[in-house]
Amino acid sequence: MNSLLGTAALSLGFVTSLAATGWWVLSVRRPELAPRAKRLTVVMAVGAAMACAVLVWALVTHDFSVRYVADNGARAVPLYYTVISLWAALEGSLLLWLLVLAGYAVLVMRRVHPRAAALHPWAMAVICGSAVFFFGLALFAGNAFGVVSPVPADGPGPNPLLQDHPLMGVHPPLLYLGYIGLTVPFAYAVAALITGQTGRGWLVVTRRWTLTAWTFLTAGVMMGAWWSYEVLGWGGYWAWDPVENASILPWFTATALLHSVMVQERRATLRVWNLSLAAATYLLVILGTFLTRSGVVASVHAFSQSAIGPALLGFFAVVLVGVLALLIWRSDRLGPVDRLDAGVSREAVFLGNNVILVGLAVTVLIGTVFPLLVEAVNGERVSVGAPYFDRMAIPLALAMLVLMGVGPLVPWGLADPRALGRRLAVPSALGLLTIAALGLSGLNGIAPLVTIGVGVFVLATIVDRVVTGWQATRMTTGLGSLPALWTTLARRRRLYGGLLTHAGVVLAAVAIAASSSYSIDGQQTLAIGESFTVGDHTATLEGITPQRTERKMTISIQVAIADGDRELGVYEPALSFYPAAVQAIGTPSVRTGLAEDAYLLLSSVNDDRTEATVRLIISPLVLWLWVSAGVMVTGAAVAAWPDRRRPRNAVPATEQPASEQPATDAVEAVDA
Repeated sequence: MNSLLGTAALSLGFVTSLAATGWWVLSVRRPELAPRAKRLTVVMAVGAAMACAVLVWALVTHDFSVRYVADNGARAVPLYYTVISLWAALEGSLLLWLLVLAGYAVLVMRRVHPRAAALHPWAMAVICGSAVFFFGLALFAGNAFGVVSPVPADGPGPNPLLQDHPLMGVHPPLLYLGYIGLTVPFAYAVAALITGQTGRGWLVVTRRWTLTAWTFLTAGVMMGAWWSYEVLGWGGYWAWDPVENASILPWFTATALLHSVMVQERRATLRVWNLSLAAATYLLVILGTFLTRSGVVASVHAFSQSAIGPALLGFFAVVLVGVLALLIWRSDRLGPVDRLDAGVSREAVFLGNNVILVGLAVTVLIGTVFPLLVEAVNGERVSVGAPYFDRMAIPLALAMLVLMGVGPLVPWGLADPRALGRRLAVPSALGLLTIAALGLSGLNGIAPLVTIGVGVFVLATIVDRVVTGWQATRMTTGLGSLPALWTTLARRRRLYGGLLTHAGVVLAAVAIAASSSYSIDGQQTLAIGESFTVGDHTATLEGITPQRTERKMTISIQVAIADGDRELGVYEPALSFYPAAVQAIGTPSVRTGLAEDAYLLLSSVNDDRTEATVRLIISPLVLWLWVSAGVMVTGAAVAAWPDRRRPRNAVPATEQPASEQPATDAVEAVDA
């Protein structure tokens, strides 16, 4: 019954998404057809929700007649991990994709911006057309509701790596909300090209959608790094794995789009750049989906090989050719109306930052797909490792950080180089003093020291920007210190939300630089009662405990950690043996502190369980990487929060040319 219901739900979604696409196109010339298109879109979403609900029900009730349940379910798996098995394998993950895509379609359908009413039907047609493709994949190429005969009594359960950490219930949905949300700016970019309305209208609609998707994507990437750190047991959180790279590629271009949108809002320029960024971001989403679901890369994050891979590659090619054709067709409407001032200006800084972000995307893309291209051409297996990515990406990332610090202090239009130099003097001095102090303290390594120094520089420019606005508000309003600060932040939520996001990026950069450059580790085989030392930390093996459950057999060890004379507690890394797993699955035990993490791993236990091989890694500032995610997400939420002072239908002041913008408050006056 579940197989029939699930297939029927997918069929309903496929048919209604196809019909909705057609009705949205027809409603361009016949607006009276829009209500029917809306109803079909809602039914499409109902089909996606039904398919997900049926598969979750089949998993929870252990209906092993459904192939997906037979391959990924097990009676002994706890309920939480049974439910999230929905996205533990390829076919189920497609249903989650459809649910999120259909949800976005319904939300976009309900929010029609008055400045982009002509674009809305075309954008909805693009979103529903994308749903047609993914419903087709789920129905014809990767149907989770296939029937198994004879019906097994039990199943192997999901991948053991996905059964023991609650982040697996958080990381994939966040990543999907980010990935799929980037369909919306792409859809409006295509609509702008189709209609020829390539001005600011589509940007007004999509800025908040793009920022929302970027926020989810940022959280998803960070939660994935945290999951890797807590589960995979290698002591790190990012290894330039092809699937990890696939998740960061659209993040680079979406970040570039968010910045260049501000330039086009100020001046009628960068049209082709913004349209291309929106399209490139969506194409990178499809490419990342292909890398994850085609089986062409070996990764703990990737799904197995299937017929879905070629279909995704074909879809990627169709979208690429279609976008290029539209850009060529509308090339006469993509030229700049306003001139982008040369020299030192915020526009120039944003453009430079965007070039760097695109350069980072291209660098990572080349390193990711080059081995695949070589293997496809001559059959040779080559690898591009961390040295390539570090050597190419670190200089670009440092340049991006520098511009991130300079940008907020540079006014729109041409800046006075001397005035800018005076404002940058103190932050620059603080950054250089930080590098010198750390170097004299014994820390080495040019890249990490420069990263930390640049981070201090950027944070100092952020503080300068906030203080300048706060002082201007006090002078013009006569408010006290705290009310003036609150008024300053409330008036310019978009600006200060962006600055808070920049602070989060700085925290992430410093945490990555410190933890990757200054970690120390040691490994030793210990008998019970023996100890070994790594840096200032001493690890003492206190016991070895086996435990068998219906799901697995686990061997855990009890290790007491001391930092000098200070006892930090007893930690229990473990090895788990699952019936369906070829190798034991390690579970690290992490003692997290403000300054450093003590990361314990159990490598092996001897046969009579009297000795264990223990690895201890001391990594500085890892906690601040996870904190940075919260800071970035909070900053993005503040920047996206609507301004109640501005009527919804009003044209934002930032859409006027810079020369026509009034200084609406004291902070604008300071910028000018």
